[in-house]
Amino acid sequence: MKLPREFYTRSDVLEVARDLLGNKLVVPNRNGARVAGIIVETEAYRGPEDKASHAYNGRRTRRTETMYGLGGTAYVYFVYGMYHQFNVVTNVEDVPHAILVRAVEPVEGLDIIRRRRRGRFEHELTSGPGRLCVAMGIDRKLDKADLLGDRVWIEEGVSVSRRQIVRGPRIGIDYAEEWVKKAWRFWIRDNPCVSRRSGRSFD
Repeated sequence: MKLPREFYTRSDVLEVARDLLGNKLVVPNRNGARVAGIIVETEAYRGPEDKASHAYNGRRTRRTETMYGLGGTAYVYFVYGMYHQFNVVTNVEDVPHAILVRAVEPVEGLDIIRRRRRGRFEHELTSGPGRLCVAMGIDRKLDKADLLGDRVWIEEGVSVSRRQIVRGPRIGIDYAEEWVKKAWRFWIRDNPCVSRRSGRSFD
């Protein structure tokens, strides 16, 4: 069952980022075959005050406008001239909160995923935000997609206890000054598909 709108429109982006762990990201291919992975790593971004957020200080551009949409919207952008990254918009309209999905564990459509990531070790197929977008066929065409629709969605997956969750600083945000050290990255302990594992237990 797809996660309901109320899951995404909650005000605490950290809570939503944590609760996404264990749920299943589904992106059907052009023939309708399901390609899916269990979400095992996320990062929360809380604009406009968060200096690591694309929406810091209320920035609104053609790219970031998606962040100001209703919770339960996909925010997909292109970075470094080579990778897409998939984010989940949360909270209500005009509050730019978003969660980067950093890694998933492939569970459906493995033949499709392996073909898209040919020559990679199994644990490297989707262990990073750029890798998972290639593996799952995510690109800018899915920007602004409704996560309650039929193009991309998140559905109930497996239960993850708080003892299984680790948290630590976000990655690649050296420019964010005092926001660099905030432990707003969450992942499932010992999962081989997590991109990086340094951090502390969540309590």
